[in-house]
Amino acid sequence: MEERYGLQERKKSNDVIHVEVLQVNSSGDLPLDVSSRDLVKRRLKQRHIQMIAIAGTLGTGLFLGSGSAIHTAGPLGALIAFALVGSVTYASLCSLGEMTSLAPISGSFPHFASRWVDPALGFANYFLGNVLSVPGEIAGAQILISLWDSHHAAVYTVVLCILLCATNIFGVIYFGETEFAFSILKLMVMTGLIIVGLVIDLGGAPNHQRLGFQYWNNPGAFAGPGLELRYPALDSFLGIWSVITQAGFAYQGIEIVAVAASETENPRRNIAKAIRRVFYRILIFYILGVFIAGLIVPSNNEDLLTSTGSSAESPFVIAMQISGIKVLPAVVNAGFITSAFSAANSFLFCSSRILYGLALRKQAPQFFAICTKKGVPIVAVLCSCAFAFLSLMNISSGADTVFNWFQYLTVMGGFFGWLSINITYIFFYRGLQCQGIDRRQLHYWNPLQPWLSVWGAIWCMLFILTNGYTVFWDFNTSGFLTSYLNIPLFFGLFLFWKITRRTTIWKPDEMDFTTGIPTCEETEGPEIPPKGFWQHIAAVLF
Repeated sequence: MEERYGLQERKKSNDVIHVEVLQVNSSGDLPLDVSSRDLVKRRLKQRHIQMIAIAGTLGTGLFLGSGSAIHTAGPLGALIAFALVGSVTYASLCSLGEMTSLAPISGSFPHFASRWVDPALGFANYFLGNVLSVPGEIAGAQILISLWDSHHAAVYTVVLCILLCATNIFGVIYFGETEFAFSILKLMVMTGLIIVGLVIDLGGAPNHQRLGFQYWNNPGAFAGPGLELRYPALDSFLGIWSVITQAGFAYQGIEIVAVAASETENPRRNIAKAIRRVFYRILIFYILGVFIAGLIVPSNNEDLLTSTGSSAESPFVIAMQISGIKVLPAVVNAGFITSAFSAANSFLFCSSRILYGLALRKQAPQFFAICTKKGVPIVAVLCSCAFAFLSLMNISSGADTVFNWFQYLTVMGGFFGWLSINITYIFFYRGLQCQGIDRRQLHYWNPLQPWLSVWGAIWCMLFILTNGYTVFWDFNTSGFLTSYLNIPLFFGLFLFWKITRRTTIWKPDEMDFTTGIPTCEETEGPEIPPKGFWQHIAAVLF
């Protein structure tokens, strides 16, 4: 007996029919109500989702990538690049937060793209770019481990992969508790680094050298990739643009908080609270972190991680060593390793849920929708876990080289994901307006929309087209492929689904904003006000 689901049948623009029983077929009909097959459980609590939002994917992209950024663009150039990409990240997350506030369901934004733009866009979206971040973070962790032992890379890599897989296989509550603990540790490490960086800059380190903005004057606030030495200003601009990749990798995966909505208690309320705090996360941990790193390490320092991977250290560790701090670098390095593991853990969770959401709606093989009794999409998790072992490539090529390969591949996938989110929001916004739905009634909405999504979409397109521009000055095949492979891959997947399923773009009055979406009464419990001093502190933090 064939399974049947609630669907929206596509008719003429003004003839949208909602029916309870329609069979999925190849004409482009999209399953909307999959509640009978969606077996994941809402076990992530408010404190889990808040900490995941604040620090879930804070990892090697910032701790290692910032070193390459400062080396390439200079301290001010790196700061400008991180601020620009941060604004695009914020725009994308605000767009996703509003859509998730309406529909906190499995599949997240690939399903939103299918539901409100075109099923082909949802099919082409995001999974590969996200899952490749897992081996990228593990390779980054191996770089950090090599500070102590560079002779047993295979052993450390396998151990990290096994631990990572176990955390996700045993259940979402284990993932939530692990990320809660690691996120607190990451916040402590990052806060400590900012404080130590200020101490070093103001002359409080053992060498008592007051730095101030010394390195902004010599070797300078800007650097360049050396592509246009005859035109220093142009070379400095190219340096800033070269850092877009490192900045994109650092922000990668920040949208995981919305992906986790289908497994979160009181998702609309908690996701809204988490999204509102993201601006401060970007400002404090990314922008301020890069600013401090640029104050305490000169951009021409030989130990900064470059594209050739000649060093296995971060700019923060380098600064401590220069300043004569003996013990703290090893402690910080340990914190960085746990941060890389935590980021890989978040990426694995995110990619498995994206794959699960595609399978629920027949955009991926159906066996990926199989869940355990604990609500774990086990086949999707195991498939995502398999990608973690790609990090074993670091044995033959060097962890630093593999780290840079995965960085480019995942950043391009991430930019396509952000572009799709912003485009989807623009369609979503038009649909709400056309159907007279007041988005201000949602738990989260942003008054700067739709201009935030327009800003994000335009910059994402520019990032995608120019992200690997340096390869045209000194062409090499591997550099070109890692920079631009995602473009034909994305459009190939898009065209494959569009042609084979004959999908069309949804018109504003055709869009369905109700079918398969739980009501607030179904997802939101009563909000319990905090009592006592410690509960009020917890309410502020979480």
